[in-house]
Amino acid sequence: MSPSVFKEKGYRFYFLSNEEERIHVHVTCEDGEAKFWLEPAVALADSHNLNQKKLREIRKIVEEHKDEIISHWRKHFSGR
Repeated sequence: MSPSVFKEKGYRFYFLSNEEERIHVHVTCEDGEAKFWLEPAVALADSHNLNQKKLREIRKIVEEHKDEIISHWRKHFSGR
């Protein structure tokens, strides 16, 4: 199961249900995918087939929605 948190500018931001406990978000688009840590600070964890321009754009979106993503994470994983 991979619930979507939101979609913006052609990117889908989502979680994978069977993942590590450190808060992060996955992002996909037609060109590739990435994973960003949210704590202690927003940081790129991994990416595939995305250029630096797209990664900067995604990071900016993650930073703008950080509180929302963390809230969804806590709600989704509260039963752990």
